[in-house]
Amino acid sequence: MFSNFLYFLIALVIYTSSELFDRSKPVDPNTLYYSLISVAVFALICHTWFKRLAQKGDNSPLGLDHSVNRAISKLSIAALMLFAANIYVFRLPLFFEGVWLFTRIPTLTAVLFLGLFLVYLVIIWNAAYGVQKRYFPRGLTKKHFIGSNISFSLPALLPWFCLSLFADMIQLLPPGPVRGYFNTTSGEVVYILTFLILVSIFGPVLIKKLWGCTSLEPGYYRARIEAVCARAGLAYADILKWELFGGSMITAGVMGLVGRFRYILVTPALVDALDGDEIDAVILHEIGHVQRYHMLFYLLFFVGFIGCNFVFFEPMILLLYIAGPVYQGFSLLGIDKGDVYPALICLSLIGFFVIYFRFVFGFFMRNFERQADIHVYGFQQDAVPLVSTFYKIASLSRQSIDKPNWHHFGIGERIRFLEQCQEEPGLIARHHKRVKTLIIGYFLLVLALFCTGYSIGYGGAKDAFEQYVAKKILFQQLEVDPENSDIYVFVGDFHYNEKAYGKAAAAYENVILIDSKNIHALNNLAWLFATCPDTQFRNGPRALELASQAVSLKREAFVLDTYAEALAFNKRNVEALEAAKEALSLADEKRSYYREQVSRFEKMGQ
Repeated sequence: MFSNFLYFLIALVIYTSSELFDRSKPVDPNTLYYSLISVAVFALICHTWFKRLAQKGDNSPLGLDHSVNRAISKLSIAALMLFAANIYVFRLPLFFEGVWLFTRIPTLTAVLFLGLFLVYLVIIWNAAYGVQKRYFPRGLTKKHFIGSNISFSLPALLPWFCLSLFADMIQLLPPGPVRGYFNTTSGEVVYILTFLILVSIFGPVLIKKLWGCTSLEPGYYRARIEAVCARAGLAYADILKWELFGGSMITAGVMGLVGRFRYILVTPALVDALDGDEIDAVILHEIGHVQRYHMLFYLLFFVGFIGCNFVFFEPMILLLYIAGPVYQGFSLLGIDKGDVYPALICLSLIGFFVIYFRFVFGFFMRNFERQADIHVYGFQQDAVPLVSTFYKIASLSRQSIDKPNWHHFGIGERIRFLEQCQEEPGLIARHHKRVKTLIIGYFLLVLALFCTGYSIGYGGAKDAFEQYVAKKILFQQLEVDPENSDIYVFVGDFHYNEKAYGKAAAAYENVILIDSKNIHALNNLAWLFATCPDTQFRNGPRALELASQAVSLKREAFVLDTYAEALAFNKRNVEALEAAKEALSLADEKRSYYREQVSRFEKMGQ
């Protein structure tokens, strides 16, 4: 189920990154038919795949659960690819560009297309229901099966929806200080952090309604849970009956950072299947998540992801632009750089997202689950009730205890670790210490990454990084179009800014050899010879010669300014002053600079 969280979030990345692609080309109306045909083909594939699995299960049920889950994973990835084709290839979002409502509130368009992705998942779940219902301990209707998958996945999009809708509302405000502030970087950071905090605190109230949870009725099990919470000192708002998959799934949960808005969730199947001691053990596991601050850490991990993505996004897109060998490979296939570049950005974003949440986040989730498991040792003499619970879950759901799990350890692994802790109690403290060390290491690493990214994107290393990228872009373009004399002018400018005056002069000279009337090369080389900070490169006669050629071709302010400098360097101060005054009279911009030049030459002539 947790995989559905990732699928929805990846679909969101795919949709939002579509803005990077060229949207100027007209969209072909026939793509709507192609999209519908692709959906029909996808539905047929899903139906056929699970029909064969059902036949396999009738003949040999061993390992069928693993095959079903693997099929769902593969088809979900295929759904993402099909969704990407609709966004990038068929360009379906362009059909809504002229619609007033979607233009004013872009979040609605995003919701519409996430709904399209949801349709693909519903097709998968509908096809899988006939096989997968065998693994639920009580009768489960198709409606409850599909509805539970949907409702369980949607909270992953809740923070994005609130933030995106708020951003749309800001743009609907009249121009003014409020709108201006929220459109700044600091304003964005403020409302993003504010929404994350509000969703973290009050989100459980909304999720409770979204999942259709009701208060667990008074009785033996509620009293037992209340007693465990009281013994552990856990504050909570209510104990809820969680009708996940029609209540047939044996599981429990806890949500909420603040006691007043914290809920403990238990499914009817859990209550029916477990005895009192086992219920205690499960609730102590959930209390472990709270008292070890796992939900707070999840929030901070999410903030870390947003922060690193925020500071590294612009540097990343600049670096991807200079990935020359990649573009050369695609050029052999006849694919233009303009199409490859946004695709690389999209793949990089998805790759970063998957690596972070599937592996980094998943790694911490597994260790947090193990930490919650051993929390029972603080309140019970042993973990026998929790171990027996795990065996019951495996038995009733008819799944192997050795089945791996990316966000929990496998049931077998969890049982073996609990047994090891029973034999070697010191292992409990070592695991808590290990988790603490991992968390500290994570935050130090994220802090270092954030500071590095901020320095490159906004701080002291920004100019050096942009110069590096500019150099790469410039020389790549020079390889593509070596006959373009204007590029050599930019090369000269780059070397001049780097204080490589010899290389700059050589670049300008090359331009003049190719194009003797290139104004910028004549002007810039004359400026170098007349004003170079390194006096060994100054050459008065050559500076005046080049400046005279440039001014004879075009009498503009910047050319006359260079001509004035060359005249002054050659001790022709009266003529320099006249040229400076003419430059001032022609200047439309930077007039204060040209006034200062006139004043300087007046003083030189006195």
